[in-house]
Amino acid sequence: MSFVDKDLLSIQEARILMEEAREARDTMLTFSQERLDSVVDALAAAAAEMADGLAALSAEETGYGRQQDKAIKNRFICSTLPKRLRSMKCVGILHEDTVEKTMDIGVPVGVLVSLTPAYSPVSTAIYQVLTAVKSGNPIVIASHERASKVTARLIDRLAEAGRECGLPEGAISCLKTVTKSGVLELIRHPAAAMVINTGVSELHREGAESGKPYIYGGTGNSPVFIERTADVRQAVQDIIASRTFDHGVVAAAEQYVVADGLIAEEVRAEMIRNGAYFMNEEEEKKLVNFLCPEKGKADMEVMGKSAMQLAHQAGFDIPDSARVLVSQQKYISDQNPFATEFLCPVLAYYIESDWLHACEKCMDLLVKSHGHTLVIHSGDEEVIRQFALKKPVGRVLVNTPATLGSMGATTNLFPAMTLGSITAGAGITADNVSPMNFIYLRKAGYGVRGAGEFLRTPGEALVREDDQDVKDLLKQILETLSRGLD
Repeated sequence: MSFVDKDLLSIQEARILMEEAREARDTMLTFSQERLDSVVDALAAAAAEMADGLAALSAEETGYGRQQDKAIKNRFICSTLPKRLRSMKCVGILHEDTVEKTMDIGVPVGVLVSLTPAYSPVSTAIYQVLTAVKSGNPIVIASHERASKVTARLIDRLAEAGRECGLPEGAISCLKTVTKSGVLELIRHPAAAMVINTGVSELHREGAESGKPYIYGGTGNSPVFIERTADVRQAVQDIIASRTFDHGVVAAAEQYVVADGLIAEEVRAEMIRNGAYFMNEEEEKKLVNFLCPEKGKADMEVMGKSAMQLAHQAGFDIPDSARVLVSQQKYISDQNPFATEFLCPVLAYYIESDWLHACEKCMDLLVKSHGHTLVIHSGDEEVIRQFALKKPVGRVLVNTPATLGSMGATTNLFPAMTLGSITAGAGITADNVSPMNFIYLRKAGYGVRGAGEFLRTPGEALVREDDQDVKDLLKQILETLSRGLD
C-alpha cells in the first residue's frame, strides 16, 4: 500500500493554482469595466441556481448553523450584491478633473488569496469571487478543511461560468487538497498580491506576517446597548432574531446586551417573551463546562447549534419555546468565560444605571470583541452620535439587528461577508470590504506650471530671461536712482 503525502500534494496544487492565476491576471488587465460587469452578472446567476442546494450541503458537511438561514445568506449575496456592484466603477478612469488637469485610474492589485470560514463558506466564497472579478483580479480560494467539498463544488461551477464568458483559465479557482501547508504556500507565493482572511483565526498570524497587504475579518461577539429612549419591543426582537440567525455563527452577532437601568426590567421581560432563557448559576456552570473544555477557548465542535441542542448536551432542560440562553452578569474579566466568543445563541446580560456608565461598559466589551461591531438601540440622536464618534470600533449599527445590519441587509452598508478589523490592529481596513479594497489608484497629472519658477536659487532675479520689456523698465529705474544719489 503506497503512502500519499497530503501536504506535498496540497503544496504542489497551490503552486499550480498561483501560476495559473498569475497568467490570468495579464489577460484580465485588458478587460474593460463593462466586460467585467457582464461576467459578474453571469457568475451571480450561476451561483443563484445553486444557492439552496449548497446551503443544505454546507450545513451537512460542516455541522454548523441552520440550512434555511444559510440559504437566505446565499440568495442575498447572489441578488443584492450584483445590484450594488453595477453602479460602481473600479477599473479604468474613475475620475477626471478637467479644471485641475488630474485623473484617477483604478488598477487591479493582482492575484487575491482568500481564506474562507467553515461557518459561512458558500456565501463568503460567492461574495469574494464577485468582488474580485468586478475589480479585475483573479482569485484563489482556500476554504476551511471542514467545508472543502461544498466550496469546491461552488468554485468549479463559477470557474466554468467564467470561462463561458471569456475569463481565462485560473481566474477563479480553489485549493481542493486542503492542508495548512498548502494554504501557507498560497499566502506566501510570490504571485499573491493580497490576502483576505474572513475569520479563520488559526491562520491570522501567518496572514499578517505574509508580507502582503492583509485584510482580516476578525472575531465579533458584539455588544449592544438598549438606551432608555429605545423602542424596547423592537430592540429585543431585533437582538433575538439576530443572535439566533444561523444559530449565531455570524461574527457580528450580538453577544453582550447592556440595558439602561431605567428600562432593565422591561427589557428582561421582553427578552423572555421572545424566547430568552435566563440560566441559573448551576446551569451556567454546566453550559460553560460544555462550551469551553479548554479554559478561555471555546470548543469549535459545539458552535453553531441551537439553544435546545446546547442545553440538552450541557445537561439541563429548557422550555421548547427557548431560542437563546442568557447569563446575567455584573463584571467583565479575562477569567469570565462569557468574554469568550461564542458562535452560538448565547447572550450575556448587563445592567448599567445610565448611558454614560453603559458607554464605559461597552468600551470594556469592545476590547473583548476586538472592536468589530457595536450596536445601539436609542431614540436620542445625541447619545447615538456620542457612541458613533467615540467608540473604538469598525462599525456602529443603529436600531437594527447586528447580523443583518452588518452585512448590509437591513442597512445601506456595502453588502459584504468580510468585515474588516483594523480597530483591533488586524489588517489594513475596517470597511465592509468591497471591490474598491482590491484596486489601487494610479494618479495622472498634467503639467500646468513651468519648471523655471521652482528651479531658481535664492536671490535669483524674478524676471524671465525673455521678458525684455520688464528688463528695460528696471534698467531705467536703476539709472534714475543712480543719478539721484550723485
